[in-house]
Amino acid sequence: MKVIKLLIVLLVTVSFSNVSVSQTKSEKKANYAFYNGEFATAIDLFRKAYSEETNNSRKAKIIYNTALCYKNLDKPKSAELWFKKAIMVKYPDPETVLFYADAKKKNNKFDEAIIEYKKYKKIVPEDPRGELGVKSCELSAKWKSKPTRYNVDNMAFFNSRNGDFSPVYAKKDFKILYFSSNRSGSSGDTKSNITGAGFTDLWQTTKDRKGKWSEPVVVPGETVNTPHDEGASSLNLKGSTLYFTRCKVEKNRNIGCKVYYAAKKGVGWGEPILIDVDGAGDSINVAHPAISQDELTLYFTASMQGGYGGKDIWMLKRVKKNQPFGEPINLGPEINTPGNEVFPYMRKDGKLFFSSDYHPGMGGLDIFMAEKQETGKYTLMNLKYPINSSSDDFGIIYEGSAERGFFTSSRRGGKGGDDIFEFYLPPVEFIVSGIVLDEKTESPLQGAKVVLKGSDGSTEELLSELDGSYKFKLNPNTDYQLQTSLVKYLKGNGSASTKGIEVDKTFKVDIYMASTDITVELPNILYDYAKWSLRPESMVSLDILVNTLNDNPSITIELRSHTDFRSSNESNLALSQKRAQSVVDYLISKEISADRLSPRGYGEEMPKIINKKQSERYRFLPMGKTLDEEFIKKLSTVEEQEIAHQINRRTEFKVLSTNYIPKGTTPNDLGN
Repeated sequence: MKVIKLLIVLLVTVSFSNVSVSQTKSEKKANYAFYNGEFATAIDLFRKAYSEETNNSRKAKIIYNTALCYKNLDKPKSAELWFKKAIMVKYPDPETVLFYADAKKKNNKFDEAIIEYKKYKKIVPEDPRGELGVKSCELSAKWKSKPTRYNVDNMAFFNSRNGDFSPVYAKKDFKILYFSSNRSGSSGDTKSNITGAGFTDLWQTTKDRKGKWSEPVVVPGETVNTPHDEGASSLNLKGSTLYFTRCKVEKNRNIGCKVYYAAKKGVGWGEPILIDVDGAGDSINVAHPAISQDELTLYFTASMQGGYGGKDIWMLKRVKKNQPFGEPINLGPEINTPGNEVFPYMRKDGKLFFSSDYHPGMGGLDIFMAEKQETGKYTLMNLKYPINSSSDDFGIIYEGSAERGFFTSSRRGGKGGDDIFEFYLPPVEFIVSGIVLDEKTESPLQGAKVVLKGSDGSTEELLSELDGSYKFKLNPNTDYQLQTSLVKYLKGNGSASTKGIEVDKTFKVDIYMASTDITVELPNILYDYAKWSLRPESMVSLDILVNTLNDNPSITIELRSHTDFRSSNESNLALSQKRAQSVVDYLISKEISADRLSPRGYGEEMPKIINKKQSERYRFLPMGKTLDEEFIKKLSTVEEQEIAHQINRRTEFKVLSTNYIPKGTTPNDLGN
């Protein structure tokens, strides 16, 4: 975060303790630069001061201050190295350990950082930053292992090798983007002593009809950009009023940041007007403006009396757009912390976004969303990885109500300093696919008509492929029914639902179809011994048969009931006939026409022939074997014999005709 330090670091008050009059001339210069936040200059001066210093305690102080410079310039690798050096020379400030842990966290060394945070907890147990650091590292590792669904891309075609940050839409059609940059061509052609980089201007890029962004140019007009720093900005919904940060530097001296506004004037902007914030005198920096949709609330960042520690987010309110703003109001301890809360942004739906380096996060600044509840309190949510990273992430904006927009990050993989990244949430993809199969042979069925119907009213259909496969895309939050049809087959059914699912998912639904040329067994049709009344558990299977008959209104069937060979054939025939009739009676009670149903009891006359599934389940029953009396009596155990008897006691149906026409209807009324 090299450039943006000018907008954050200027708010830092650096305190010096035990300043000795015995400082060398080089050390005095270094400390002066450091005190004024000129960290890039201070590093070079500290290097010279260290070579001149002979006192070990003062050399340790120089090492520590050098580490702080790298920390404030967002150079975590160098910061980690120098804080380690400070620890090795036993610099007494316990924050050395804390900042060493912070640097390790920013370098993605979560396990090592946890060790250092725990050390700090032992040294300063009353400071919550130790425990927060441990929690942040644990959460960071978890978030990186299970990232959110957002995609993040570097906007390489309008980022530069310099700093590019704080994007904001300048037009309500989202086709003009303003951002801050110190790239070549900016008004400030000298280097900042704070960052070592040039001063920043407001730049703009425009998106064409093909969605391509143009080569950035400075914002039109001569009133906004100056040799000073122009930073984070915000525009009203119409794009007619610009709010922006300006940090003035005079005679190589930073005199602070303030928020200005300017009205649209032709293609450019009118003369900027300072927004007077009560209580923010010359020594108080005000930055990062964000105007609400109704233009009645202006959020900003400042370190003023009445805050909670570092930089806080405040707001100014007014009754009407043409009236001045009132007194500054702090957003309170749910948002603000002893750390830094910066870069506020109010989304169209009223959710507040900001960055913080204190709330549990992944590294330096993390982006958070705050939603105000009916109680008036805020609930906070870290946007997690990959929007957040172990580097600084800030300045987020959304393209209206769409789940896409831009933010700034100093993460690795950029083009230079801070870079602008695009983020978007791809739509959740739901697919249902499977194979249409013959129920008995399990061979694929080609050319079956597959119809998909959704609870949202959608309908699609296709024919199964050579291998019996089919595939549909599904809509979110929808229940679906699948139905297959094919000549000489009963219709098949399947279902899927995307309700309540928030991640990509493929539903595997194979659909089995029964041939009208075979007998279909009804599972779990149960009776008490020597009885023909249906047991309650039989109803599930019979209700499936009801659905089959309703789905295939042109078929008539024979209900077949079978017994084992025990008892006399005459009694078995009578019992099985009564059982078949009980099934028919149930179907009639479900409004199936009686003239479609023919009950018949076969007693023990048609023993079961073992199929593949039964053979695989019962190894003692060979596939294709008939369970007649001779075979069953040769089985080795009573248990095996009882299983064979149970298989013989079954209820089946067979299609008798496929051209049934109910009275009062025509063949066209029956559908396919």
